[in-house]
Parts: sequence; structure tokens; C-alpha cells
Amino acid sequence: MLNETHDPSLHSWVASAQLPGCDFPLQNLPHGVFRRQGSSEPWRGGVAIGDAILDLAAAHAQGVFSAAADGAAQAASGASLNGLMALGPSAWSALRLDLSRLLREGAPQALKLRACLFPQAQAEYAVPAQIGDYTDFFTSQYHALNAGQIFQPANPLLANFKWLPIGYHGRASSVAISGSAVLRPHGQTRAPDAASPSFGPTQKLDYELELGVFVGPGNPRGTAIAIDDAEQHAFGLCLLNDWSARDVQAWESMPLGPFMAKNFITSISPWIVTLEALAPFRVPLPREAGDPGALPYLQSAQVQALDIQLEAWLTPPGAAQATRLSRTSYRHAYWTVAHMLAQHASNGCNLQPGDLLGTGTQSGPTNGEQGCLLELTQGGRTPITLADGRQRSYLQDGDTLTLRGWCERPGHARIGFGSCVGSVLAAA
Repeated sequence: MLNETHDPSLHSWVASAQLPGCDFPLQNLPHGVFRRQGSSEPWRGGVAIGDAILDLAAAHAQGVFSAAADGAAQAASGASLNGLMALGPSAWSALRLDLSRLLREGAPQALKLRACLFPQAQAEYAVPAQIGDYTDFFTSQYHALNAGQIFQPANPLLANFKWLPIGYHGRASSVAISGSAVLRPHGQTRAPDAASPSFGPTQKLDYELELGVFVGPGNPRGTAIAIDDAEQHAFGLCLLNDWSARDVQAWESMPLGPFMAKNFITSISPWIVTLEALAPFRVPLPREAGDPGALPYLQSAQVQALDIQLEAWLTPPGAAQATRLSRTSYRHAYWTVAHMLAQHASNGCNLQPGDLLGTGTQSGPTNGEQGCLLELTQGGRTPITLADGRQRSYLQDGDTLTLRGWCERPGHARIGFGSCVGSVLAAA
């Protein structure tokens, strides 16, 4: 539902929020956790506005928040956003409304709040929540088809895909903030002509272009989350790169699925964009004639997709420019945020504030929309050529991978996600 915070005519007294292409205008107001770069200062919560961060602890100390938003502002000001996530949509919305009014042109509190701004260029970031559990899903039918044609060409789309969002439990301890180094992992692999496996650094390191979903209020163990209520349990979204060792994955994944091929690091972007900020970018679900109707617990007339543009860029060592590997939209995902939450809790599994869900690799229907090198290079068989003439089948040491995301629509402000960056280091 749209409200005054979505009004595209609103401007902020933070001048950079109005610059063309800005990811963080007044209509966005994403949450994160930061401190001064290179310091040992305590981590604290902030909201991105233009090229600055509003330090919420400093703002709260100024006494500028309304009674309706004060508790949420305090919960958002610490070193972890779990407390804010637990409060639920009414508290989140009240805080967003206060922040919008406080940061608008002409706000009487502007003079007080100017002292609470911190330059993003001087900040470093932390994982914004204590992540109890991390689950990665498989929601893109185009990724499923592309990967399936490589691994099981006779049956590229498994029979269960259009009946439920499939997922696996990842490793929460290795979720890392954007900018964290990606150490090439070791693993067990077996060459096609080898009689036995070997152990060593992966030769097929890949990225996965995904979104992450942070859970808000959870559900008691033994209870389900109704599909119509599911989005009330989603705090917001970030960019996510679930780095993958494809040679390790091919050898280990049957019959239980990903393990060592994916648990070495998962990168996320620093800023969490709330679902409320994304309200103007809802679009119909991507369904085709002949698709099965979902079972009742996954059916809802209210559920819609989100049109979030997603890109992956590769910069090889020493390169003067990056090469765009892929661009697609989250609107193509067969299963949505609501479907993932409802499915996860459908057996009584208890989700908790700060849990992280991955959407799985996002790919689209046309060439250039493939969300990983596995798809782009047909399993490494057809290398891609970069802007400087070098080729890649998979990532090499020194490569830097950057994910970007944003929403654009006529009549609405552009909402950005910032970036999620990782550079590959040689195996230890």
C-alpha cells in the first residue's frame, strides 16, 4: 500500500539524496549497521540518505522521534537490528514515517539532525543482524531450466519445482558483509576420467546473483505462517552472493544437496531495503498457461512479484573497466518472498527475527539474464570474453565481483540497494 513516504515529489534537506541515479533518496531509507572506517568504535545502526548515514543513536539522543516511533528508533540504533526486526510492520512503518518527515526539506529538526549525519565514504559496515539460521531457496524457473539442461538435460525442470519453493539450510556463521575477501576454498572433487577423487582448491569458483530476505517477527514452533500474512514476517531485502564451488558441488551434492561447495562464504550488501519502500514496484506473478495451481496453503490473490533490477559485474585484476556479466529482474522469479516464508513455516518450523532467506540465483528468459557463470558459460564449455579481451569460464584469483540492484518505474523515485562486492584471493 502506498502512502505519503512514497511521494516522488518529496525532497530531502540532504542535497545528495536528489542526485540523478542516487540509490538512497528520501523514499528509500534502508537500515544498516556501521562505524568509522578502521576504528574500534562501537557498531551502531543507521539509515542511508543520499551519500550520508543518519546515525540513529545520535538522532535518538536529540529526542526528535514521536511516541509512536521512539521505541523502534531506539531498537534500530544499536549494533544489531534483531530488536527492530522483532517489532513488526506497525513499528517499522511508524519509524519510516518519522524518518521521512524528519529528513524532508523544511523539517524544523534539520539543524539538530545535521550533526547526526556521517559520510558513507568514511564508514565500514557489519552484518546488520545476528543471523540464527540461513536458508537458500531455488525460486527462478529460468535458473532451474538453464542449470537443469547442464546437469540433467533429459529432465531439466524437476517435477516439484512449480509446486513448492525448494530450499536447503546454509551456514549462518559464514555470512559476510560486502567487501569481505573471498578465499578460494579447498574441496573434494573427481575429474570425469578419474577413478578416485582428489582434494585441493576449487577450479570452478562461481558467483550467484541473488537477493536476501531478513525475517522480522517469527512464528512459534509448531505453527504455520498463512500465505496472506507472510509478508508481515519479512523486514526487508538486500543483495546476496552465494559463492559456489561448482566442481565440489557436482561431486558432493547427490543425494543431499549443497554442502562444502557453498558454506565457505555468502556475501550480503550492507543496506536492508524495507518491503514498504518497495511497494511501488509490485507486478503480477509470472505464470503461464498450463502451470499447475498452487496448493491452498501457497495460494493468495494478494501475493505479487517485485520488479527489482539486478546486475553482476566482473573486474579482473588490473582492468581499467568492469564487464557486465548479467542483468535480469526479480520479477521473473516463480516463487516470491511470501511463498518462501509460508513454505518454510508450513511444517511448523519456527523462524526467528534476523533469520536470512536467499532467493537462489536469479535468471531471466533471454540471453544475458543468466545469474551465474555456470549458466553463462554452459558449465564452463563456452568461456565469455571480458571488456579487455580476457576470457573467463569461472572466477580466477584477483577477480572482483560486484552485484547491484535497484527499482525504477515512471512516476516513482528510484530505489537502490547499493552494491555487494567480493574479491577472490588465492587458496591458503
